[in-house]
Amino acid sequence: MRPQIFFLLLVMLSISCSSQKLTLVTGDTETTIYLEEKTVLSYVHSETLPPEGVDPIYKRSAYIHPLWSPGGEPLTRIQPDDHYHHYGIWNPWTRTHFGEYKVDFWNLKAGQGTVRFVEYIDKFEGKDRAGFVVKHDHIYYLEDGTEEVAIEEIWEVTASTSKEGPYLVDLTTILTTPLAGGITLEAYRYGGGLGFRATEKWGDDNSSVLTSEGKTRKDADGTGARWVIVEGESSVPEGRSGILFLSHSSNRAHPESMRMWPPGQYEGKGNLFFEFCPIRHQEWVLETGRQYELKYRMIVFDGKLDTLDAERYWNDFVK
Repeated sequence: MRPQIFFLLLVMLSISCSSQKLTLVTGDTETTIYLEEKTVLSYVHSETLPPEGVDPIYKRSAYIHPLWSPGGEPLTRIQPDDHYHHYGIWNPWTRTHFGEYKVDFWNLKAGQGTVRFVEYIDKFEGKDRAGFVVKHDHIYYLEDGTEEVAIEEIWEVTASTSKEGPYLVDLTTILTTPLAGGITLEAYRYGGGLGFRATEKWGDDNSSVLTSEGKTRKDADGTGARWVIVEGESSVPEGRSGILFLSHSSNRAHPESMRMWPPGQYEGKGNLFFEFCPIRHQEWVLETGRQYELKYRMIVFDGKLDTLDAERYWNDFVK
């Protein structure tokens, strides 16, 4: 066999062996993305009731949980007893107003509104990537017991692989409003964007946060960042797992402000909450007939990820 042909065959064999197929499986309550036999993430389309004895007003659909690390460590948490309305990876808006209504879609206990799965628009799978497109409604409750839609939201979720080993999970949100006069998303310290409630394993003593601007859990809250590394102790062989959250440069109020719980809350245990929050310092008016887009990427890893890696991933994302 000629050397050139032999070399080409080796290259093709290497590519074939390294290609990994991502697949989707949809059940009664959720759609799960798999990388070969490993689970990557689940998206929950059915309404999940809170624990027994807790007010059912906390039920919700349309969120991601669990999100697993490449080594199989679950990194998200839902319905913690300190915040039953926290749901893994999710993004309802908090203080909003339109016409005579003021509606909080985040704090479900207020009984003013919720976010609900509507339908699957598309699903796709294949070598190195898989995902789905879904529609959500931000619903507000009227005094007569009926419901209306204030915001229509499209989520496009795509999982893909990288040569280095981490998963890449893209989450693109497209917002529109059917309200004739539009809706105002008021400036507030949390709401919308991309929210993340971490595994109950992570607390003050075994997890860390670092932003692109050099901030940590002590001083990140209210500041802006292009990327944020959230990581902590896990049961994988490397001993650590985490997520690098990337905010696209086209997002509103970039570098995007964040909500970060500081150390010390809830006795320093199971208390890691982070959110990119595009309305942290300035209200956002959604006008009828217009589309608004927010783009995020999550690099899900085991082991450690340094600032040089974070910069490279962010540049790959935006360029």
